[in-house]
Formats: sequence, C-alpha cells, structure tokens
Amino acid sequence: MRAYVEVDLAAIKANIQKFAKDPEVLAVVKADAYGHGLIPVATAALEAGASWLGVALLEEALALRAAGITAPVIAWLTPPGENFAQALKSQIDLSVPSVKICEEILDAAHRVGIKPRIHLEVDTGMHRGGVLDEWDALLELLVARKSEYELVGFWTHFARADEPSESYTELALTVFEEKLTLARAAGLAPAIIHCANSAATINFPGSHRTMVRLGIATYGLSPDVTTMGNSSDLGLTPAMSIYAKLQLVKSVRKGDAIGYGGVGVATQDTTIGVVVMGYSDGIPRGADSRAGVYHDGKRAPLIGRVSMDQCVVDLGPGSRASAGDYVALISADGYTADDWAAASNTINYEIVTRIATRVPRKYL
Repeated sequence: MRAYVEVDLAAIKANIQKFAKDPEVLAVVKADAYGHGLIPVATAALEAGASWLGVALLEEALALRAAGITAPVIAWLTPPGENFAQALKSQIDLSVPSVKICEEILDAAHRVGIKPRIHLEVDTGMHRGGVLDEWDALLELLVARKSEYELVGFWTHFARADEPSESYTELALTVFEEKLTLARAAGLAPAIIHCANSAATINFPGSHRTMVRLGIATYGLSPDVTTMGNSSDLGLTPAMSIYAKLQLVKSVRKGDAIGYGGVGVATQDTTIGVVVMGYSDGIPRGADSRAGVYHDGKRAPLIGRVSMDQCVVDLGPGSRASAGDYVALISADGYTADDWAAASNTINYEIVTRIATRVPRKYL
C-alpha cells in the first residue's frame, strides 16, 4: 500500500463523549465525515452517545440509510429540484430556508403521502443559509399549511462563534430568540432547538439549547487555533493520521535545485526522500516547508513544490531512511493538520476533507 489514512475511532468516540452531557448531540458527518469516512464515523459517533447525524447533501443522508443507519438524520443543503420524495421515503429530516424549498417539500409530501419532518432555518447574521427577507412569507406559509408537516427543529448557524471575545454571537443569539418567539406566537412548536456548532458548544455554553452540533470537534480538531488554541488546549484527540511510502532516497549537494521551477534549493549537503503522495491525493500544492513528514523520530520538511502524485522532503544529512519506508505526513508525534494548514495558508478543516478517496482509509 503506497499510502493510507488511519482513523482512530476511539478518538472519535472520546471527542463525542466529552460533550455528551448536553441534552442531545448531533454529529456532523458531511463531506465523508470530514474525510474520515462517512459510515464508520457515523457508527462510532452513535455508539459514543450522539443521537443525531447531520449532513449537508441529500445523497450523504441517503448513503447513511443505505448502510442501515436508522438514527435521526438531517440534510440541510438541498437546493430546489432535489429528490425530496426519496428523502421523505427514507425518513430524512430536511431544512427549510426559503418559501420555494418549503413548497417543494410539501408538494413531494402530497405525492408520496408522507408527512415531512422539517427544521426551520433562520439567518441570524451570517447571510449564507437560512431565511431572511422571506421570513414573513415563510411563516405565513407554515402557519397556513401547519397540518401538512411536522416541525421538528428550529435552527441557525453562527458566523463568528470561533471568536470567544466577539459579541457577534450574542447578537445572533438574540435575533434567533426573537424569531423563535415569533414562530411560537404564530402557533409553531418546534421540538428541538439547535444553534451551537463546535465553536459555540465550547465558547458559548449559553447557546446550547436542546441540541448541539459537533462538526470539527468530532474529529479532534480546533475550530480556530488562533483564537481558541489547538486540540490539546481544548482536550480533543485528533482522529486522522496519514502515512505514505518513500519511493526514492537520494543524496543532493548544497545549492541543488529540487522540483518544478527549481524553487526548492538544498541549503547543505543532505538526503532527500520522494514521498508517493501529491496534490491529486489532497496534499496542498502550495504547502511550504512548515509542513513535511515524520520519520525515525525527526521532522523532515517539504522542499520544493508539491507535484501531482509526489512530494519531496529533506530527510537531513546522515538520514537512515530507505526507499519503501513509511513516513507520517500527519501524526500525533510529527506534523499535525494544523501545521499543514499553516504551511498552506488555510484551515485544518480543508486539510482533512481534501484527502482523496484514492487514499485508502484504515480504522482503529
């Protein structure tokens, strides 16, 4: 096996259990469980005490059902024209952020004879998902057709909960409560109120309501290492490690240029290793020498540009590495997803979710 991702399901469970004191926990398993594997992670999360699963896309929810998972599942990014009839047949909860989507869900319900389970999503300042200018019209529609659906949830998503000192989240929570009061005054009675993502679950305990949604925290990563600290600071255990083989090990001289464009230059006589993972596997092409691999108890930084299927690391003078050895791109002792994010001018979310499916997953 030239490369593989190792996923520690015990770490997934421990991260979920850290927050199991909340009334309910929804584990977010969208994007193939942030690159960790949809079905194994979903199963582990439920075993650890999560009572709900959340995904962005309908096809992700259908994959959970096809795998035999019967726990409550909500899909929240369903544009007009989706197969809402299949969603209802599969007992998938749906988010309602607009009049058009609400009407399509209710029309599908009439066709299949199944009352939909919906969650009303409100925009509280992120100005991305959720109802905003259509609030009055959507509320009027929901009141008029109240008998045609079950209002399971009322929810929002915070834009800046990863900034503990920022008042924006408290203002958003005020807007959320105002909308909830209006909905209840109109006769709507959602059973589950949820607005806290991982960052809000950690930073704003007053936002927990009846359920929290654990996304990045499920995978043991910090929502923002700059404002909240790293995984260790938050008591989380990263679940993903990545290993790949060295295809070649060779000696180069000081001043030798390495890789495309010759942008990597050896600063001394040294040993380099060719790692059989590249940007087609999800390794960021723009990563710099703040990232690399861990081998034989030492860090070996990237040198030169990442190529499509490979990258080169500086193993150092006198390295004992051999072709065929495994090196760790992400591991507890070596470089972390946070290190790779810093080296690529991005965030840890992107690092783990971009690892290609052609890299096999192994589960502990």
